[in-house]
Amino acid sequence: MDLWTAFSALILGVVEGLTEFLPISSTGHQIVVADLLEFGGERSMAFNIIIQLGAILAVVWEFRRKIFEVVLGLPTQPSARRFTVNLLIAFFPAVILGVLLADWIHHYLFNPITVAAALVLGGFVMLWAEKRQHRVHAETVDDMTWKDALKVGLAQCIAMIPGTSRSGATIIGGLLFGLSRKTATEFSFFLAMPTMVGAAVYSGYKYRELFVPADFPVFAIGFVTAFIFAMIAVKGLLRFIASHSYAVFAWYRIAFGLLILATWQFGWVDWTSVKP
Repeated sequence: MDLWTAFSALILGVVEGLTEFLPISSTGHQIVVADLLEFGGERSMAFNIIIQLGAILAVVWEFRRKIFEVVLGLPTQPSARRFTVNLLIAFFPAVILGVLLADWIHHYLFNPITVAAALVLGGFVMLWAEKRQHRVHAETVDDMTWKDALKVGLAQCIAMIPGTSRSGATIIGGLLFGLSRKTATEFSFFLAMPTMVGAAVYSGYKYRELFVPADFPVFAIGFVTAFIFAMIAVKGLLRFIASHSYAVFAWYRIAFGLLILATWQFGWVDWTSVKP
């Protein structure tokens, strides 16, 4: 492992950790940053699977008490069973569409121009959603109905378009569907667990030949870095939403997306040559 590869793994781990659970699209940032670092090809596919697992482990650790409560309460507590059923209901739409469309999406949409357009459009949708009057009927995740869960699960499917943001789609969708800001954010985190682990297992098995022992040090750097910075991002976001809206993330998305489009339009960067 040369120094530049180790540096690239470190940077991409930081990017994954900081962006995975913020509504700004981790996939979009990974595509852009990986291209700037010239860290691509088949090796990057295996690397991305590993660092996503590092990020999701941070959420599992942050919400370990709730997870233990639900698991231990399944035999006796209706609230634990209802929460589990809601999570499964929200999870399955992405499973079905992911299996059907994953290859097509990866082939045709994994490029910085698609990312930039989705960032900008998603930013304006977030601003619109924040300006609407929120009618909240679910103050906590335990107050959610199966219909709420299904709606959030369908919203998550939109995030298959790179640049949309899985967390952004589920959080903003939750707000539109009557969840409180805290509930929408927390349920997005919980939904990320089966969704990301399922995607990682599916992709890991599909591309298992890409995992070679020589790359394990690179994977380790990315995994640990993603875990650390995802912990920072999750804790920071939960504190932030207590007294702020998501508008700042919307404006960031718009600015970042327009920057990518500007560099492409003026010929400063040939983003169209980027390969996933």
